[in-house]
Amino acid sequence: MQIVNFIINNILTQASITIALIAMLGLILQKKSFGQVISGTLKTLLGFQVLSAGSSVIVQSLIYFGEIFTEGFNMQGIIPSIEAINGQAMNDLGLGRDIALTFLAIFIFNILIARFTQWKYIFLTGQAILWMATMTTVFGYVAGLRGAALILVGGFIGAVFAVAMPAIAQPIIRRVTGSDDIALGHFCTIGYMFEALVAYLTGERGENKHSIEDIQLPKSFEFLQDTYLSVMVVMVPLFVVTALFAGEEFGTALSGSQNYIMYAFMQSIQFVVGVYILLAGVRLLLSEIVPAFRGIAMKLVPDAKPALDCPVFFPYSPNAVILGFITTTIGTILAMFILPTFGLAMILPGMLTNFFAGGTAGIFGNEVGGRRGAIIGGIAHGFFITLLPALLVGIFTQMGFVNATATDVDTVTAALLYAWILSPILKHF
Repeated sequence: MQIVNFIINNILTQASITIALIAMLGLILQKKSFGQVISGTLKTLLGFQVLSAGSSVIVQSLIYFGEIFTEGFNMQGIIPSIEAINGQAMNDLGLGRDIALTFLAIFIFNILIARFTQWKYIFLTGQAILWMATMTTVFGYVAGLRGAALILVGGFIGAVFAVAMPAIAQPIIRRVTGSDDIALGHFCTIGYMFEALVAYLTGERGENKHSIEDIQLPKSFEFLQDTYLSVMVVMVPLFVVTALFAGEEFGTALSGSQNYIMYAFMQSIQFVVGVYILLAGVRLLLSEIVPAFRGIAMKLVPDAKPALDCPVFFPYSPNAVILGFITTTIGTILAMFILPTFGLAMILPGMLTNFFAGGTAGIFGNEVGGRRGAIIGGIAHGFFITLLPALLVGIFTQMGFVNATATDVDTVTAALLYAWILSPILKHF
């Protein structure tokens, strides 16, 4: 068990290590020279670490923004957190070992399904698999499963999601990237497809479809065609105005000796810096992982595609990412006020989810329905990703998790599958 825990904690949940080892395996299977194997492996590791560094900078800025946003608009409610559920499951329910083994089972079942079915996707976002393992283990345990049955059922269900979600998204991903080399490995895919559906029904089509990436600007504003400057023009006023609403006292508590308005300004600039670093990492990663992965596709899982985390796709439609972030945030705010009128819990907007999931959803909406589809679909997406966690609150309360719910709609869907379908069936037998 110690060896399994070491592998999970130090390799499989460390996405950069996992992807670097997979790149190394692919290069070895292609019988590349020793120097090429070392070079490709280290560049893959470096690319993913650069990507992760950019994500970390963005996360820190968004944590600050979430604090001033909640204070500035006087919001109180439940903040979705799968991390808190994971901690309580391991500490209070003693499910740490089962979660670890379920994680490993998902990974193994994923490879088997990809090898013997038409779903040729290897899900490489380790953190997302960990959260899926947490949900399937907790809900399987409550349903009465124990031991090997708990691990195998959770592992199989998680693996089905791990191959089905990339497969469902791939037709749109293929259009976005212009190739079939990579897939999307992120457990918010049901939300992305929901936005795509809304965008298809309400957006622009054919000759009338206008991408947000093709927006025509007056000559005096042509500088906004630069991705980073356009992001800056949106984020600076968003941060500064929100800081003004939060007030000087609260803002100073976060900024320390620095003026709270200037601190908000610099945090918005840090966000843009994070985007710059992230996109540089994506370019480096893709230049190495796609050629290396062909070795695995040729030898182990014919025609396999790597399913990668959502930031990998941000460079393909950067304006849609920002539009998706803004419209998803609007949708989550609307849902926060509307859902309690129907007896559901008030779910506070999560800025990290709104950016990463909302930005990716914006790419889907823009690709399917143009600007109008991305705007309407983005607001609908924000409402949708707030509704599902709200439905889960009551179930968690019955299980002993107070004021708790989860993000990532695919993991929430898996939990609801257990609660509404599998649990009644298992308890009947």
